[in-house]
Amino acid sequence: MRIVALGGLGEIGRNMTVFEYEGKLLIVDCGVLFPEEHHPGVDLILPDFSFLRDRLDDIVGLVLTHGHEDHIGAVPYLLRERADIPLISARLTLAFVKTKLQEHRITAKTVQVKEGERKKFGPFELEFLAVNHSIPDGLAVAIRTGAGLVLATGDFKMDQFPLDRRITDLAGFARLGEEGVDLFLPDSTNADVPGFQISEQDLAPAIEEVFRTAPRRIIVSSFASHIHRIQQFIDAAHLHGRKVAFVGRSMVRNMATARELGYLKVPRGLVVDFKELEKMPATKTVFICTGSQGEPMAALARMASQDHVIDLTEGDTVLLASSLIPGNETAIYRLINGLSKLGANVVHKGNAKVHVSGHASAGELVYCYNLVRPRNVMPVHGEHRHLKANADLAIRTGVNPKQALIVEDGTTIDLKDGVARVSGKVPADYVYVENMVAGAATEESLQDRIRLAEDGAVTVLAIVNPDTGRLEEDPEFFPVGFAPAAGELEKATGIVEKTLAGLKGGKKTGPDAERAIAEALVRWSDRSLRRKPVVTVIIVDA
Repeated sequence: MRIVALGGLGEIGRNMTVFEYEGKLLIVDCGVLFPEEHHPGVDLILPDFSFLRDRLDDIVGLVLTHGHEDHIGAVPYLLRERADIPLISARLTLAFVKTKLQEHRITAKTVQVKEGERKKFGPFELEFLAVNHSIPDGLAVAIRTGAGLVLATGDFKMDQFPLDRRITDLAGFARLGEEGVDLFLPDSTNADVPGFQISEQDLAPAIEEVFRTAPRRIIVSSFASHIHRIQQFIDAAHLHGRKVAFVGRSMVRNMATARELGYLKVPRGLVVDFKELEKMPATKTVFICTGSQGEPMAALARMASQDHVIDLTEGDTVLLASSLIPGNETAIYRLINGLSKLGANVVHKGNAKVHVSGHASAGELVYCYNLVRPRNVMPVHGEHRHLKANADLAIRTGVNPKQALIVEDGTTIDLKDGVARVSGKVPADYVYVENMVAGAATEESLQDRIRLAEDGAVTVLAIVNPDTGRLEEDPEFFPVGFAPAAGELEKATGIVEKTLAGLKGGKKTGPDAERAIAEALVRWSDRSLRRKPVVTVIIVDA
């Protein structure tokens, strides 16, 4: 069996792994990575599908372990390549995916499964096991083929008191361990965090205190898929006589789906329309919205910038019930500062116990290693430090150090005769999405955007005699985004003249000449002005 990691190794997100056996392909997860500050203008980052593009007909199914965006967000873009790839997952996950696909006008072929079931897709026999996470219906998947048994946990933790009473199937893990797990792919996100995660129920006292003591409105921000956490807010609001409104498209959509399927329990009359809630006394209201990661277009960030219909005032309480996703720290602290300036009391995981992670810590992972006793381990779902920490845990529990594989996106692993080895490399580049168009941005265009932001731009207008190839008059320089000293850019006239003179043969007024002058001016600017603006040269025939 060949295992190809197309995402999720060395990053938090973009999770996607391909399994190949007897010429057929099985995919587990297909998620997105959210852009950081060095990805200006990018909406989402996808896995690279180029490895699959010539083999789409060989795909027998796509297993989705749970409904978070970093595991399902890229599904619409993969289905643009082949629309009838069977989507295999639990009820809630498929409901979230179907809603997402409607925006892309795609109707998918779905196969609903649940824990305890076994199904065969091509040469792959799949067994699904319940795992606990920060969203209902999480599944681990055991993959059986003639080449061996693989166990992929998906995202999981070992909460012994989950709100939905659905615990991680450790007995199933142990049973698979007795059968013999040839390759274990465990979640690595919290592998460097000691001990065990606390239970979701342990947050109840801190949440209850916020709802009991808040003097005015309460604005809660959470991931739109964190149904268990939102259930706690619903319960607290009901206990303290407050009405609730959902704010933000994804929050409204997901909560409607969760209520319809019975995953979110809402007392009759508790949730009201947003406009109705605005008319009620401030002490009787709770708004549950998106934007806990400081996303600039989400509801909470717009409140902080006073660009939202909810006008925050002195005495309002904002509860940020989420973790700090790596890379988002600056945006989140900027959000907290903005909310504080408006007079809001901001409660977050730094000053109250209002968040618990959905990922297993080191103690839980060690527990699983001792149950599963895998022959080979390939940690997944994490940055390099997380993968390394997870591999170290595996080694401490007895896994051969040579069989604890720390690999990066694009690496291929071959499992043969019970041994997993690195066998090669396939493309696994970032694919950038803008306005729902994949590949609309490239690394080169992003570098240009960063240069524009940091160093500005210069447009150069040069009038050139096509017969002599010389300037008819000094070029004009039009800088944007920076203010050079008077006459500073005009010193580059000699660079333009020298470049024109150095062009060998051909026409000296076409695109090649413009490109050569632009490159020369960038080099000159880097030396003389200590900046590298984006230079556009326009040559006009005299």
